Amino acid sequence: MRQDDTGQGDYNVHWRRNLAVCFAGSFSTLIAMTLLLPFLPLYVEQLGAQGHAAIVQWSGIAYGATFFAAALVAPLWGRLGDRYGRKLMLVRASFGMAICMSLTGMVQSVWQLVLLRLLIGFAGGYSSGSTILVAMQTPKHRSGWALGVLSAGITAGSLVGPLLGGALPPLIGIRATFLLSGAVIFLAFLATTFLIKENPRPQAAKVATVKKAQSGWSQIPDKRPVVAMPATGMLLAFATMSIEPIITVYVQQLVENQNRVTMIAGVVMAAAALGTILSSSRLGRLADRVGHWNVVVGALAVSALLLIPQAFVTDSWQLIGLRFLMGLALGGLLPCITSVIRHNIPDGIGGNVLGLSISAQYVGQVAGPLAGGFVGGHFGMRAVFLGTSALMALGAVYNWLVQSRRARHMLLVARES
Repeated sequence: MRQDDTGQGDYNVHWRRNLAVCFAGSFSTLIAMTLLLPFLPLYVEQLGAQGHAAIVQWSGIAYGATFFAAALVAPLWGRLGDRYGRKLMLVRASFGMAICMSLTGMVQSVWQLVLLRLLIGFAGGYSSGSTILVAMQTPKHRSGWALGVLSAGITAGSLVGPLLGGALPPLIGIRATFLLSGAVIFLAFLATTFLIKENPRPQAAKVATVKKAQSGWSQIPDKRPVVAMPATGMLLAFATMSIEPIITVYVQQLVENQNRVTMIAGVVMAAAALGTILSSSRLGRLADRVGHWNVVVGALAVSALLLIPQAFVTDSWQLIGLRFLMGLALGGLLPCITSVIRHNIPDGIGGNVLGLSISAQYVGQVAGPLAGGFVGGHFGMRAVFLGTSALMALGAVYNWLVQSRRARHMLLVARES
C-alpha cells in the first residue's frame, strides 16, 4: 500500500465497501423515489383533484417539487458534509426520506402531497450525497470507475422504479406502495448507519474546514475546471430531459398501431437508460487511463452526432437503436464530470463544490422538459433533436477549448519553474 493511499485527504481504506453500500442505497432509494411516476395522476385524482387539467397540473407540481427543493439545498448539504462528515449526510437523507415517503401514503389532500414532496427534496439527496462521498474517499486514479459503478446503480434504480410502480399498486394498493417504499429506504438507512466507515476527522481539520468554507472559492487553485464541469452537467441534464416530453408524441408519428405507442415509448426511454448502465463503469475505467476531460469532450461530440439521425428516423426500431447508442455514449459523462472536479479542488471544500455541481444538474432537469415541450410544440419534433444536437456540439467545443487553454497554461508554468 502506498503511503499516500492512507492519508485523510487521499482515500478511505474502506472505499470498496462504502461504494457497495452507496450503490445498493442509491439503487433502492431511486426505485422508491421513481415508482410513483406511473400512478401519480391516479393518486392525485384520489386526493380530490377534479378534471383532466387539474390532475395534470397537480401531478406536475407534485413531481417537480422534489427536484426544485433538492436543487436549493444540495450545496448546503455538501457544505455541511465537509464540516461534519459525509456519512452523516447519508444517514440524515435516508432517514428523512424513509419518514416522508411513508407519510406520503397517508396524505388526505393534494396540498399535503405537494408539501411532502417538497420535504422529500429538502431532506433527501441520498444519491447525490453518495456521489460526493464516493468521489472524495476513492483513490483518485480509480475515481472514474467507482463513480461509473455508482452512476449505473442510480440509473438502474430510475429504470426499475417506474416498472415496479406499474406493477405494485394493482396488487397492494397505492398507499401500501408508499409504505413499502418507505420501508425499503429505511433498510438503506440501516445499511448506511452500520456499514459505511468514514475516516475520523481530526479536530484541526474540522477547524480548517470551517475557515475554508468561508472563502471556498479562493481555495481553488485553478477555477476553470470548476466552472466548466457544473455547466457541462447542467447541459447534459438539460439535453437529456429536453427529449423526454416529446418521446411519446414522436413515437406516435412513427407507429401505425396506436395501441402500441405507450409501450414503444417506454422501450425508447429504457433503451437510453440501459446503454448508460452498461457503459458507465467501462467509460469511467477508460477515463482513469486516458483522462476524464478527454472522455467528457468525446462523449459530448458523439452524442451530438447521434442526435442528428434521431430527427429523421422513419421507424421506431431506428429510434430505439439510436437512443441505446446515445446512452452508451453518455454513460461515463457524469462520473467524469465529478472526477474532474474532484481532481481540481481541495478536500476541505469538496462537498460544497460538488453540491453546487449537483444543484446545476437539477436546474437542467427542470429547464430541459420546459424547453423541449416549448420547442416541440412551436417548431416541431425534429427541431428538438437538432437543437439539442447543436447544444451538445457547443458543449464539446467549449470543453475542448477550456481543456486546451488549461493544458497550455500548465505547460508554460512547468517550463518557467
